[in-house]
This record gives sequence, structure tokens and C-alpha cells, in this order.
Amino acid sequence: MATAAEPGAAPPASKAPARSAAKASSKPEVMTQGPVKMEAPLRLTAGKSMLLQLPENAARLSVGNPEVADVVLINPREVYLLGKKTGQTNLLVWTAQGSTSLRDISVGADTLALHAKLREYVPSSENLRVDNVNDILVLSGRVSDGMKVQRLMALTEAFNGGKKVINMLRVHGAQQVMLEVKVAEVSKTLLDELGVDLNLTRSIGNTSVNLLSQFLSEGATAVTATRANGRSIITLTAEMKKGLVKVLAEPTITAVSGQEGSFLAGGKIFIPVPQTSATGSTTITLEEKEFGVGLRFLPTVLEDGLINLRVTPEVSELSQVGTTVKGMGDQSSLLPSITTRRASTTVQLRDGESFAIGGLVKSNVTEAIKAFPLLGELPVLGALFRSSAFQTEKSELLFVVTPRLAKVLPPDYALPTDAFIQPTRAEFFMNGQLEGNAPTSAPASATAPAKTAEATAPQATQPPAEDPHSTH
Repeated sequence: MATAAEPGAAPPASKAPARSAAKASSKPEVMTQGPVKMEAPLRLTAGKSMLLQLPENAARLSVGNPEVADVVLINPREVYLLGKKTGQTNLLVWTAQGSTSLRDISVGADTLALHAKLREYVPSSENLRVDNVNDILVLSGRVSDGMKVQRLMALTEAFNGGKKVINMLRVHGAQQVMLEVKVAEVSKTLLDELGVDLNLTRSIGNTSVNLLSQFLSEGATAVTATRANGRSIITLTAEMKKGLVKVLAEPTITAVSGQEGSFLAGGKIFIPVPQTSATGSTTITLEEKEFGVGLRFLPTVLEDGLINLRVTPEVSELSQVGTTVKGMGDQSSLLPSITTRRASTTVQLRDGESFAIGGLVKSNVTEAIKAFPLLGELPVLGALFRSSAFQTEKSELLFVVTPRLAKVLPPDYALPTDAFIQPTRAEFFMNGQLEGNAPTSAPASATAPAKTAEATAPQATQPPAEDPHSTH
């Protein structure tokens, strides 16, 4: 513990004042009388000094840790203090009358200068406060979004020389993002088939000639002509198929800013996968695959209601064709396959704004001709010896994404099931109704005049008001 008792001495520039202070502390004429009085603590800034005014003349003083703060008695009523490094210590002051006072001293970073810089770069922060805990800075207050928190933390760490900073900031803005996605797909399919199946049998002497052409698949419409002797059979098959498929999904999901959310409306299948073990044997394992309408998104709430959104929508379906795999021994297996369309993008939108992902168009054209060689190439009669098939498939997929900042619902919000009325037995069994009829309320116009008449009738027969001062 270092002491000093030389009034009027200058701040120490060498070890000479320390020796004089130690020499002064050994004076026996200053004796402590009564209990030690606790004074208000002092806060010093590392590298800066201050003057402490004393209420009484001081005869001697002592600092607990001279490496944290330097203390010099300038005159009997003024004490010079210099913060050296961050830390904690205390100061004892003895007066000439024998009373003793003790006060704590804390030395920290220049929080006032840091607070001014933070207010300059982030002016919208509320109740911003910077405190010192030993050599650690503590930030507290309220901000409107997470980007301001990152900005304040980066500035504080740079000011504190990369040392640890405790974040006690609170974000009072909306930090949850609700994503509304509309998935629309329109698929059109057209199939045209036309073919002839010809079976002719003729006999020339002892020789029988048979002409047979079978190029047709099973068609929906067939016209067959057969002669009475059964030796000539002609079958004409024509088929046309049109298909229109519309898929619409509207998933809605909410996630906290900075956390990923996902959604899947579909199913799972298991695909057999052969694997070879260490012994050389082959085992079949099942691998799980998901399909349907899926969505993955990662929202980040920026300042002023701006939302950074990384979204990956996906639509997958089971293929009706599958994949044929041939194994050993000419064994073929038909494995299921999944057709997938996926998009991934990162955008910045405000609350309620929408963006669309389109252009996911699939257009397939398939043409097939089965014909008898040479005969199928004849100009007119060649149509009897060939079968033609034409198939087109077109589909377009569209995603419309709308992010919204999640807000608290009112206590009396409505649900989709609130309007459901359970049918009575008569409505369900007799009328075949799945929902009951809404109760009919009486018209307000029919009851209003009656109520008015009832309300006005007593007023018409009411006797005049009596004088409150009259007696009966």
C-alpha cells in the first residue's frame, strides 16, 4: 500500500516522491480516532487524471494498488489522481484531527467517448448505456433490429481493442418472419394414336399365304371389319387423350430471424439400393426419398423493415414411367423415380412485398411410327401397314413468395372452422346436408316500432313531476 503526505508536492515523475511518501507514512503524530468513514466511490478513466476536493485538511493518504491508480496530495484540500490501467483499488485519507475516510476507485475505459461514438453512428438506439466491469465492457439499451445490434457490438469491440464485450441489448422490433408461398402448376397432355391391324389369308392351289401386321397398342377406340369367311380381318384403332392438371399449394410458415424454416406437403418412398459388404455379399437397403411441395427459407430482418430472404422452393412428384434396371441373369427391375423442379434465390424485400419465380416450363414432344418395311412407305396403301403415335406434354410452374413481419393477433381472431354448423339428424339423413343451416334472426325493422311504442307509452301516461318541496 503506497502512502503520501507531502502537501503541495507535484505529481510524481520519479521514485523520489514514493520514498518521501513512505517516509511520511511512518510519522506517529497522526492517529486514527473513531471508525473509518466510507465515502462515495470514484470512477477514473485509464490515461486520464482528475482532482479530488477534500472537506477537511488531509495529513496523509494511501492508495491500495499503485499500479492501477497514482495518487498525490497537492495541498491539504486537493488530491491528484491518475488512472493507469483498468482495475479496482481504494484510497485512505487521514486528516490532522484524526478522522479517516475510505473510498473505492475503479479505473476503466473511456465509456463517455465510446458512448458518444455509438450515438453518432447508431442514433436510433434508446437508453443506450456503456458500463465497465473490470476490463470488460457491457452494452445495454434498446434497438429496433438485429443489424443495429451487430453494428453496436462491432464498434464496441473495435474501441475496446478486441476484448470481450457483453451484449445486453434488447431488440423491441418484430424479429419473426411469416412467409406466404403460392405454388401453381398447370400441366397439359395430348396423345394422338392412329394405326391399322391387318390380317389377310389367301390360298393359291395347295399353298396358303397369310399376311399379318400387328403394330397397334391397346387403344380406346377400335373399328374391326371381318369378312364372312373369316379370311380377311382389318382393325382400325384411333385414340386421343387430353389431360389438364392444376396443382396449387399455399404453405405458410413462420421462423425467427436468422433461423431456417422448412415445409413439406407430400410423402416419402423407399428406394432399394444394393450395397456390397466386406465379405463380398450383396445386401439391399432402403433409402428414403421425399416428394411433394417443399420449401426451405432463411430470413434475416434488416433495418427499417427490410427482410433479407434466402428461399428454396421445390416441387417433386413420382414419375409414372420409372427407371428400368437390369441386373445379373438378365433380370430387370422397375424402380420408382422422382421428377423434381427446384429453384433457389436470395432477395431483399419489405414487409408485404412479393416476388415471383417463373419460367419453369417443361415441354416434351414424342413421335413414334411403327411400319412394315417397304409396304409402310407406299403413298396411299402404306397407311394400312403402319401405326403412328404423337404425344405432347407441357407444364409450367410458378412460385409467388411474400414475406411478412409476424405480429401479435388480436384476442378475438376468427378461425376457418368458426363458421361450421353441425347438421341435425334430419338435415343429415333426410336432406343429405353436411353442414347445418345458419339460424335466421328476426328482422330488426319489424321489432323496432314495437319496442319504440313500448318505450314511449309510459312516457305518455307519466304524471307531471311534482315539486320536491311540496308535502302530502
